[in-house]
Amino acid sequence: MSGDSSRLKTTFDEEALLYHEARPGYPEALFEDVLSLSGIPPEGRILEIGCGTGQATVPFARRGFSILCIELGANLAAVAQRNLAPFPKVQIVSADFESWAGEEGGFDLVTSATALHWIDPSIRYHKIARLLKPGGAVAPFWHVHVHTEKDRGFFEEVQEVYLRVVPEKAKVYKGLPRSEDVPAKEAERIDAMGLYGPVTVRKYPFDIEYDSESYVRLLNTYSDHRSLAPDIRQRLFEGIAELIRTRYGGRITKGYLAMLYIAHRKCIQL
Repeated sequence: MSGDSSRLKTTFDEEALLYHEARPGYPEALFEDVLSLSGIPPEGRILEIGCGTGQATVPFARRGFSILCIELGANLAAVAQRNLAPFPKVQIVSADFESWAGEEGGFDLVTSATALHWIDPSIRYHKIARLLKPGGAVAPFWHVHVHTEKDRGFFEEVQEVYLRVVPEKAKVYKGLPRSEDVPAKEAERIDAMGLYGPVTVRKYPFDIEYDSESYVRLLNTYSDHRSLAPDIRQRLFEGIAELIRTRYGGRITKGYLAMLYIAHRKCIQL
């Protein structure tokens, strides 16, 4: 992983509470599908890579599973420890997944919520396969920003603010994909390993409405925004908030698509 990527993946730890409060969760149906598709037994063990503040851990913990959470950020791990305190079968380890030794063949299910892309691609699925029991399942999931008619053109118009304030980071805006058009690229990566059986993909579209303050708080949890110089970041956020207040009645809607990939480890010698 490049130096820039390594630096960016630690920015979330700077505002752990904000991350917990601002980041969207996942539809309950996703967790039900993870459990049913993985076939994990009631006494099964789960490993979660990059648990953050425990947002995606709680739904599994409520169902009584034993969970080992690996989290790089000490502040995020501390918040997760508090959030998961009611669940004695959850353990949190502050560590770097790439260098963490782990327990080979020790888990029935490995999950990761919007975190697996930070793991070195040459390592991630090979190491997960070693940690899984034969027949155990890997189930990464994350959000994709998608088109919704409810956004009323905000995400197109806001590009002008980015071009004005951070032109060197502004990207050519090609519009947002519709949920049905989002490709399942991760399935190809998992297939290419040759370590897993067929990959099942599930999609869960949903919308969240934000006022100017809550949307800026969300942006302040994104690594590419947090890496901006403070004065530039402040100007950018002020411009976005003003646009929401003056052109969109103080509220905008963002479309999300939760993407779930799940595959079982082949019963082969690793």
